[in-house]
Amino acid sequence: MRGRWTRTLGSLALAIALGWPAGGTADSASYPGPSATDRVEAKPDSSEEKKRKRRWGRRDKKQENKGWARSYTIDERTAKRLAEALEHLHAERYAEASAALGKLRLRRLNPFERAQFYRISAFVAFGQDDVVGAREHLEKALAEEAFSLDDRASTLYQIAQLYLAEESWSEVVQSLERWFAMVERPNSSAYYLLAIAYYQLEDLDSALEPAQRAVDLAEVPQRGWLQLLLALRLTRKDYTASIPLLEELIERYPMKIFWIQLSTVYGALGDYEEALVPLQLAYAQGLLTEEAELRRLAELLLYLDLPYRAAQVVERGVDEEQIAQTSETYELLSNSWIVAREYNKAVEPLERAAELSEAGDLYVRLAQVHIQRENWSEAAAALRRALGKGGLENVGDAQLLMGIAYFSQKRPQRALTWFTRARQHPETQDEAENWLKYIRRELRSG
Repeated sequence: MRGRWTRTLGSLALAIALGWPAGGTADSASYPGPSATDRVEAKPDSSEEKKRKRRWGRRDKKQENKGWARSYTIDERTAKRLAEALEHLHAERYAEASAALGKLRLRRLNPFERAQFYRISAFVAFGQDDVVGAREHLEKALAEEAFSLDDRASTLYQIAQLYLAEESWSEVVQSLERWFAMVERPNSSAYYLLAIAYYQLEDLDSALEPAQRAVDLAEVPQRGWLQLLLALRLTRKDYTASIPLLEELIERYPMKIFWIQLSTVYGALGDYEEALVPLQLAYAQGLLTEEAELRRLAELLLYLDLPYRAAQVVERGVDEEQIAQTSETYELLSNSWIVAREYNKAVEPLERAAELSEAGDLYVRLAQVHIQRENWSEAAAALRRALGKGGLENVGDAQLLMGIAYFSQKRPQRALTWFTRARQHPETQDEAENWLKYIRRELRSG
């Protein structure tokens, strides 16, 4: 039964996909099921006991200081039926257990006997996947007020767990708050359950404290517990407090998502050098396989003036088909080589980027690379393709560069034509005019 309880609750799909906590009392971390304390032992009916049983509500004075539940006994016939039901229950013969319980007449039972009847009925209902029925039976058992303090606390905790299985979050909170008032040493699992309930109620402020207590009390916090606390910290934009949580998650549960989240948190704090470290470590372990992850790493390397390594990341991603061969990809690769002053290596990816782009601006950038290499004819060819493709942000720039390319090829008349065109644009008017004056002066002196 215990395993069945765990498997059933463990299969519940909470929206945030966090881990499932164990149940239990203040000193236990698992749902007890019918335990040794549930064994039914019949006592022979003495004449004195028979007289007392006629007045079920009276306490036995000898038991007065031992708790309300201890003031009752179970008669032999009732004990036999309960024991029979328990035997079937442990063997998971639920129909037979129900039949054994059905032989009892509730009106003739004292409160303690009824409480035991309802508790066993709850286990039977749960074994038949009747979560609501199980919870209702436990509530009836609790209402008899016949259990000891420990049993009341245990039953109330089980009720809270069943409300959680029903996703009745307000009732989970109410049941757990009552349970917390009964126990001296609440366990970490209970705090986690309470935090989950508040989280589902979107009361994130109330969820934070029990989530923190759950992590603090656990010797080894479960992954779901740390993730819940992390989610609450991130929602509050408490990035500094999120860092140790992510570091612990990485240490205990080294998954890619935690490396990426740690990098993102450092980025949110504006510490880009620290943001690079977890991404590089994840990359070195082969954890970064998605295009967005690899692109983020390359862009961060480029931002931190590490262009050569950025280019290597992009090239490898393209070669291993982890990064799509798009205009944006080749533009990033060429930019990395350009910043690294590896102009020869920048030409081929920039040509690919320009070919794949809808506008001609990348051909203008390609022409600039050729100019850096003093390949004037290639620069002019790239500019012609830029102007032919169109969609340029600044046509004047392309015309100005075309003039420079022709002048450098010692073709001043063609250069004059392009500088004249560039002079018609406000952005390049002054520079084009200076070139025109210079060339005309050179022509006159020559």
